[in-house]
Amino acid sequence: MAWVARCDTEGVFALVVRFDLHDTDAAAAFDALVAEVLPQITAHEPGTLVYATHAVEDEPLARVFYEVYTDREAHRAHEAAPHTAHFLATKDRYVSSARVDFLDSPVGKGVVASS
Repeated sequence: MAWVARCDTEGVFALVVRFDLHDTDAAAAFDALVAEVLPQITAHEPGTLVYATHAVEDEPLARVFYEVYTDREAHRAHEAAPHTAHFLATKDRYVSSARVDFLDSPVGKGVVASS
């Protein structure tokens, strides 16, 4: 059975972040940092609906995060969490560039409005 986010899509807040990493050593360290933080997001952030991290096919030094929150307040709570603060304070030593795209309310498969 597929997981489906059930929420009022009017308030949903989403973003995509692309990180380009310095080299293979930086990529390995970045991936370890992400592996350290992800369980904390899962355990302590009920307003984080999706926090998916991806390696980019044929670009071994690129990572993409797709994040969906119940609302902007949930995103603010994520940003204020100690584990996120640790990630944000540490990641720059591995990242050569980053791009953040903020997204409108989602529509499509896998997004279902509450009744």
